Amino acid sequence: MKSSKTELELREDFMITHITRAKIVGPHSLELEFDNGVNKRVNLRKELYGKVFEPLRDPAYFAQVFIDPDSRTVTWPNRADFAPDFLLQMEPEKETSYA
Repeated sequence: MKSSKTELELREDFMITHITRAKIVGPHSLELEFDNGVNKRVNLRKELYGKVFEPLRDPAYFAQVFIDPDSRTVTWPNRADFAPDFLLQMEPEKETSYA
């Protein structure tokens, strides 16, 4: 039985996801926009373990996030980063007020 997907749809199944925008929305939370059109808010607090991620526990350091132009994912000055696919699979955070 042949697949009913077009060649373009098959290529899209294997496309690498990238992040196009990241905004700090809490001490360890980001609002992310992916190049596939998905917008998602994630809290990374539970993922900040291990030597490379420990500095990100400090909200001031976490706030130094940027989009790396080569990897096109969220990155910090110490080169810590998260794979876009991992972030896309995370459970979305419900919006919370951080007054």
